[in-house]
Amino acid sequence: MHRNVRHGRIGWVRSARVVRDDDRGLLLWIARGAPVANEVTEAGLGMRAMPFAEWITSSYRLAQGRWNGPPVLKFLPTGAAHSVWWFRDDRGRFKNWYVNLEEPAVRWDDGAVAGVDMTDQDLDVVVHPDLRWEWKDEEEFVERLAFPDDYWVPDEKAVRAEGERVIRIAESVEFPFDGTWCDFTPPAEWDVPDGLPPGWDRPPVR
Repeated sequence: MHRNVRHGRIGWVRSARVVRDDDRGLLLWIARGAPVANEVTEAGLGMRAMPFAEWITSSYRLAQGRWNGPPVLKFLPTGAAHSVWWFRDDRGRFKNWYVNLEEPAVRWDDGAVAGVDMTDQDLDVVVHPDLRWEWKDEEEFVERLAFPDDYWVPDEKAVRAEGERVIRIAESVEFPFDGTWCDFTPPAEWDVPDGLPPGWDRPPVR
């Protein structure tokens, strides 16, 4: 279970296959149609559907569903304040890297179900195959920073600094922006679960 936790509350959950787990980090595969859950208001609206000032005064619930985007590979470097995602187009071909800035993931394992809990810091970086890059979701990031008592990002400068650090890695064509895993194809026998397993919503460890 790859989970985003905000102030000790689950924001979203994505079921994933473990592709690789070694000293470099954890590599996950999110298949099209994978079971997921997302925090919504009682009316069923997500955080992006309203101003942040309205969101923080709402009541919430977790709504289960399916991953409706293209398949995505996610690499969580050990101890890093970011993860790198390989996005695909509708045909499954590599489209771009996506640097998700986040507090380092904390692992948990309950036996029948296991996962990682991180805190998404909202600001992201898109890196194109030709290594051009751009910030993403800056407007949302700035909007939420205006509510320091409610926002889960305490240090804007630290988030931007981590983004700039990863940008330099990309510009240098260093791993993981060196073509590694761009042609990854999951085994044909990997099916998609019918739903999230019992224990997917266990209390956060972060």
